[in-house]
Amino acid sequence: RGVWNLALGDQYIKGSLLPGEGTVNSLITLFAVLSCLSWVVNGYMFYGIFRSEELSWQPRFILLKNLALNDLLLTTTFVPTILHCLISRQTLSFGIWCLAQYSIGTMCVFCAIYTLTLMALERYLYICHAIQYINILTPRRLKLGIALAWGVSASMSAVYLILLLTGHGSFGMPTTGLLCEPDIVEKHMNFPLAAAAFRKACGMASFLVCILTCAFSYFRIYGEAKNAVEPFNQTNSRARRTVLFYISMFFLQLVPYWLKVVTDVFWELNSQPLRQQGNAGLLHIALLLLLFVPPCVNPLIYGLRNKEVRRTMLLATCRIHLPRSPGM
Repeated sequence: RGVWNLALGDQYIKGSLLPGEGTVNSLITLFAVLSCLSWVVNGYMFYGIFRSEELSWQPRFILLKNLALNDLLLTTTFVPTILHCLISRQTLSFGIWCLAQYSIGTMCVFCAIYTLTLMALERYLYICHAIQYINILTPRRLKLGIALAWGVSASMSAVYLILLLTGHGSFGMPTTGLLCEPDIVEKHMNFPLAAAAFRKACGMASFLVCILTCAFSYFRIYGEAKNAVEPFNQTNSRARRTVLFYISMFFLQLVPYWLKVVTDVFWELNSQPLRQQGNAGLLHIALLLLLFVPPCVNPLIYGLRNKEVRRTMLLATCRIHLPRSPGM
């Protein structure tokens, strides 16, 4: 019980991905709770902003609504597969769904990072270029930015999938994980070098551009707020805390991806402790748990901290639960 049968070629190995029945049950509960939290909070926030006449046209909340939609798609793509594997006590089989799930997940991950970058740029324009804000960030340009975020993410995912399919896949064989991640996919497609190089190059370039853009935006916002209070010989500690908070939360989004980069480096260096089956299994579970951190914390960071969003969600609750009067 609690031992997972892993298939590699014609050999079947009894591994230690999840050694105990109690561990499996705990993970089922944890993933179920995280997924329900993501679905409820993101769905409720999306509905509240969508129904609000006050917020639905503002660029800041349009981007927040797009982020909530992205997190809903990410959760819906990953959770059923993980829970099915945990409940059935078996790893995921490599096949069409594995590739589709990985492609959709990759698109959602990059789109979330691009959306957060657009949100940082929007705040920078609003605070540092308030007079030209309306002329710069027109509805058409905002829609174009969101479309580019989805389009570039989908294109990168599609190109990577095409490069993967140049290899010879071992379809139908069990993988060594609960979800398809890059190492698993590339391993079962016979390690196509072009796909791995494209994934690492595009991933690093995208994250670097987004990090630099967000850092520039938030530090300019802090400088603008600090300059506004200097004539009064005051220190804007609130602006400093706010900027540090949002920068920290942005880097929190990148923790699972930086962890993946670090493990890739150690893997390339032939790190024996990392290649051990037990350690690889624990790392795989840790990465899966970290993937669910952004969808759960994004609504709390960018939505519920805002008074307007909280009021909108409260009004949405009243619309749902309160009966409408005959005259309405």
